[in-house]
Amino acid sequence: MGALDGWRFCARCGRELRAEEDHLRCASCGERYWANPLPAVQALLERDGRVLLARRGIEPRLGHWDLPGGFVEETESPEHAVRRELQEETGLELETADLVRIDIEPYGDRFVFSVTYRVTASGDPAPADDVVELRWFEPADLPAEMAFPGQEKVLREWASA
Repeated sequence: MGALDGWRFCARCGRELRAEEDHLRCASCGERYWANPLPAVQALLERDGRVLLARRGIEPRLGHWDLPGGFVEETESPEHAVRRELQEETGLELETADLVRIDIEPYGDRFVFSVTYRVTASGDPAPADDVVELRWFEPADLPAEMAFPGQEKVLREWASA
């Protein structure tokens, strides 16, 4: 339960929590807490045989190359999230999104349920939000290390296709 390590008190009533087999439970109000991965999306955008990568402007992994994307908001579908995140980070308008793969991977001291979409989009990209740079990469010139391990798998599969 890495995400819940150190939790001692219930966020609802403030009483003490107790560990159960795979979660924490409040002995007073019965509220339960699990260390579930956080839902996130990322966009694999290819044009002219190159893929668009974003340099992270925030931790974790500040300065590393990343696929454009981010966290899914509470009432949002993954498809809407990838549309929103692509627009926020690159200014591009999503045209199509096809599911590529799903990975569970580390993100700081948490884990992320990462949904990757192969996307098409119109417009010229410009870095925004928590992205400090955007660059197109050819398969032979991909960064040696990406921000997150699942992205390396995604890009290896893309480069070998």
